[in-house]
Amino acid sequence: MLHSRVARSNALLLQTLGAEVTLVAPPTLLPVGVDGWGVATAYDLDAVLPKVDAVMMLRVQRERMSGGFFPTAREYSRRYGLDGRRMASLQDHTIVMHPGPMVRGMEITADVADSDRSVIVEQVTNGVAVRMAVLYLLLGGSESESSE
Repeated sequence: MLHSRVARSNALLLQTLGAEVTLVAPPTLLPVGVDGWGVATAYDLDAVLPKVDAVMMLRVQRERMSGGFFPTAREYSRRYGLDGRRMASLQDHTIVMHPGPMVRGMEITADVADSDRSVIVEQVTNGVAVRMAVLYLLLGGSESESSE
């Protein structure tokens, strides 16, 4: 989360819309100032998962890390990765999200990413469409032009 625009944007937007947001990460990957975002933070993924309606995993952005933010990729996956065992602890209605790109096997296993409860493909598809529409409007387009 430390390097993620997605985490910051979603945390702020979702809590503005009334959602209860909990960010779960190693202490070294929580952003500075997160205590001012109005969201909860936790370090134990297993304690949080049974209570959520949606779980959104994020890619570890190794290219932005110069230090040891966690011991190893295997240790990160063991403590913070979403796998079949953890997915079994979710409520029946809980959906699985990920903005992409995914590192399958690290933050999310392939069976979870490809499961019936995953909305990852729809999330990525909709994200592209929304960004295209916002860019169009910001660059001078208008809704009235599209109806002509």
